[in-house]
Amino acid sequence: MDNKNLFTELENLLRMESTYCTEDGVLLKNAIVEAALALHPELIAKLLTHEGLKHNFFTEVEGVLVFDKVKFQKFVMNKRFLPDSYTSFKNKVGLTNENGDFLSESREVVLSWPYKDCVLEGGQTKEDAKRNEVFWNEILAPDEINRLTEPKVLTNFKRYDSDGEHEVDSISMEDNLIIKGNNLLALHSLKTKYAGKVKLIYIDPPYNTGNDSFGYNDSFKQSTWLTFMQNRLEIAKKLMKEDGVICVQCSFHQFAYLRVLMDSLFEKHLCDFNIQVRHPERSLTGDKEFNDVIEYVLIYSNNIGSKMPYKEEIKTIDEYILQVEIMEGVSPEVILCGDKKVEVYTPDKYKLKTIGPNWLGLKRMSIRGSIREKNSSGRFFVKYLEPLTQYPPETLFKVPNMGDDAFNFRYFYSAPKGKKNGGYFPGMPTSSNVTKKQYSNFYNFEKEYNNVAKEGDVSFRNGKKPEELIAFLIKIFTSPNDIVLDYHLGSGTTSAVAHKLTRRYIGMEQMESQISLITSRLSNVINGDTTGISKSANWQGGGSFVYCELAKANQQFADDIEQASSSEELATIWEKMQKTGFLSWKVNPKEIDANAEDFTTLAIEDQKSFLIECLDKNLLYVPYSEIDNAEFGISENDKKINNQFYQTK
Repeated sequence: MDNKNLFTELENLLRMESTYCTEDGVLLKNAIVEAALALHPELIAKLLTHEGLKHNFFTEVEGVLVFDKVKFQKFVMNKRFLPDSYTSFKNKVGLTNENGDFLSESREVVLSWPYKDCVLEGGQTKEDAKRNEVFWNEILAPDEINRLTEPKVLTNFKRYDSDGEHEVDSISMEDNLIIKGNNLLALHSLKTKYAGKVKLIYIDPPYNTGNDSFGYNDSFKQSTWLTFMQNRLEIAKKLMKEDGVICVQCSFHQFAYLRVLMDSLFEKHLCDFNIQVRHPERSLTGDKEFNDVIEYVLIYSNNIGSKMPYKEEIKTIDEYILQVEIMEGVSPEVILCGDKKVEVYTPDKYKLKTIGPNWLGLKRMSIRGSIREKNSSGRFFVKYLEPLTQYPPETLFKVPNMGDDAFNFRYFYSAPKGKKNGGYFPGMPTSSNVTKKQYSNFYNFEKEYNNVAKEGDVSFRNGKKPEELIAFLIKIFTSPNDIVLDYHLGSGTTSAVAHKLTRRYIGMEQMESQISLITSRLSNVINGDTTGISKSANWQGGGSFVYCELAKANQQFADDIEQASSSEELATIWEKMQKTGFLSWKVNPKEIDANAEDFTTLAIEDQKSFLIECLDKNLLYVPYSEIDNAEFGISENDKKINNQFYQTK
């Protein structure tokens, strides 16, 4: 049987299985390939029912049939199998490689041109087929990546301060930045100037739940979402200081997968915070299978030697309310414990009095858990005093030259009757005025989430994070004037909190609606915003930030294509693209014009997809290396500011 007939036979066979086709009978190539690579039994069984397919894709080895999944994959991905109208048109105008293969099947997938925060499409399922944004996802080959990620020209500079909005004539490392444009390309544009300078990165990326309500593509395939994250995390890592920290917030949908990815990218996993975001009894929509009340913040460092910092609390005398009083005329028994002469007082020879908070007071500490092994007093008690079972319960031991307090001794006591653990009476420490404690891995921010709506005086449904949460993280990992980066800025919470806490910041966002929220919110902050953490931070207003955009080249055509509503509009855009745009090297305009009639028969989404594919993705935005190219029309003032930006380290 020749390949032409085999294509038809395979197509007819697979149309009988709903797993591999849409409701209207369109076969899904990638779903078929994924099933073959995963050796799904139902697919193998189906193929074995056809002698021609069995002969071509199975080899008998000692009586066992072995499926050649690589050969099958190449066969299915051949351009002659399932050539729909769109694929047929692409083949006709030569928009494939010399072997007729698509790039995603012939090269390693590296990354894709992202639009609206989309990334490469890893495969198409029946669910994917219903999505409108699939055509925006395009895979790029390795040799295209370096050009795509070259630093880009910044334009449309504006400075915001207490006097309003101003033109910008200079820029420095001290400026806070808000950058509009694709965050992957913006991150690469920061590398020259900010590599190794960012102390904290916090991001709240699309959760990949399929339920996003504010314009992001939030329904990626698993592998697609992870590639989306990896592309950005890899360059973000290069911006971090050696002791820098990255915090990524996510839901349970991607938590486990993101942990594995970040384990492979970063030097040290510090901690995961579990954040309660809603009350367990809060009623949710009826289609929810369970009440999801926890989100996660994954925390990583670039330094293998990094450790979670301790929280420091100012010491007070509130707990130091006890005093030991030895009975008058009592002479203690003296025993030797190691090299220390220890005085022993049975319970009838001393009293424990409550005196109220006092700098010379004592507090009771039970010796258990980690104190038994990791505390010097605990270790001494376990080794020398705990074995002294000949003394009655609550016998007091006075050990000389021990402790960090105003005394030159430390009191210990044996376990009370019926109890397992003894303890000791430390005084107020004198070596430091702070107590260091470990952070726990659970925090309840339910109240703050419930009250987040009015923070910043901007509305951002189902996406805004509480200022208290971001302040909590910023205070743990940064000091004043450190740089904080958020490249999924959303409603601007991270930048607003960093501003109020006198940290420098860089924020990135692509969507126009979000940029409007961010500039409005930060202007409110500068003018003395009283919401969120303003009261606790004693925020009085002030400061400034600089807004700028990645200078568009082919991105403008992409925007125009997306907004077009008719084939006539797209035809006009195509004419402009040929005259002023930079087309992909794979495109031959003469071939496309010669087949214009076929183009008009495509669905409008396929027409848009095709024109997007014709664009050179390396010129979506203007490369800094091309800043003097007259075709891009960069102003002299923008050239001056860009040169300042890229030449200042």
